[in-house]
Amino acid sequence: MTADHKLPVISLFSGAGGLDLAVDRVADAPLTVPEEPTPGPYRVAVATDYAPQALDTLALNMPETATVPRDIRDTPTSELLRLGSMTEGEAGLVVGGPPCTPFSKSGFWLAEKRESRDPDASLLEEYVRVVAQSRPEAFVLENVQALTYKTHKEHFKQLLGALTELGYNPQWKVLLAADYGVPQLRKRVFVVGRRDGKAFKFPEPTHAGPSETSRDWDRSKPLHISAGEAFKTLKTMPEPGELVEGKYGELAAEVPGGQNYLWHTERYGGRNEFQWRSRYWTFLLRLTADKPSSTLQAQPGPYVGPFHWENLPNERGELRARRLRVPELLRLMTFPDNFQLMGSRADIQRQLGNAVPMELGKAVLRALSLQLGYLDAGSDRDDQLLRSAGSAVLIS
Repeated sequence: MTADHKLPVISLFSGAGGLDLAVDRVADAPLTVPEEPTPGPYRVAVATDYAPQALDTLALNMPETATVPRDIRDTPTSELLRLGSMTEGEAGLVVGGPPCTPFSKSGFWLAEKRESRDPDASLLEEYVRVVAQSRPEAFVLENVQALTYKTHKEHFKQLLGALTELGYNPQWKVLLAADYGVPQLRKRVFVVGRRDGKAFKFPEPTHAGPSETSRDWDRSKPLHISAGEAFKTLKTMPEPGELVEGKYGELAAEVPGGQNYLWHTERYGGRNEFQWRSRYWTFLLRLTADKPSSTLQAQPGPYVGPFHWENLPNERGELRARRLRVPELLRLMTFPDNFQLMGSRADIQRQLGNAVPMELGKAVLRALSLQLGYLDAGSDRDDQLLRSAGSAVLIS
């Protein structure tokens, strides 16, 4: 299928392009990343984000996509349609994840966030505005799980109500990335709607295993892909500033894989340095090779993990924990190994930490493409996607 015959896609809050990659590679077999994407039904015609550097990354990897580095509140839908060479009703999809800051647990100590009064919550309305004015055949919205919490019940009800009024019959579900072959225990909510009003059915998990909150799982499915499996064929080089030094450097090196600062409390085998549950879970957190990674942080502090399970000597010969290297971050996000990123190490961490893991996005978009008739079931997993019995969950 030539680019001219592919359905154009509008990408909002695009960031470095996790959902955009999923759109581009939706025809690739699950958990495969060929050098060139398998020709599929969609092309990302236009992408917008307020962070120019993230769009520079997207443009570097998807040069045929028109990019708009501007606040969505100052970007008319007509301009997005014009830049994507579309008219109303021609877009195959609108995709995007409005910034999660207003709904992130990390901001719950702020009163305006606890009470769901954050002004950035209006970005959900901007997403609805573009759907209303562009009338795509379908849309996919992604956000943090906290959007579904009681704290933000009114915002979520308004979002679903507005999309329902447009005739899209929105369906939503919280998905665990590891359940779809991503070596990361990241939970995200997806909202999907079709212009024809037919209910979207979410894909059934293809993998299973213990998570941070559950020790029960479907043992008939393949086990979650571990960080060790994800890194198995990877050869990396040391990166500047990768060792964890400073006040807690020595303590971090003593934390075993799979443990965090709690190792250094009176209940575990390390030093008695911290009070029980006095820090965030990610403080001094180390990966373990036999389990998926915890959620990658977009803006971690110097002692916020997950860090690699291996220690390396510093220039004084002292063992120190090390941060994850960029190729390892890409593997944990199921991005292609040859994906190029703009900016410093901190910039790269922010772009990837804010992104949608490609295989998670691909699973949702592949299910949608199959149900819309744009892909043919070509594997047992595709048959599962067509048979999936995911249902809508309504907030009353």
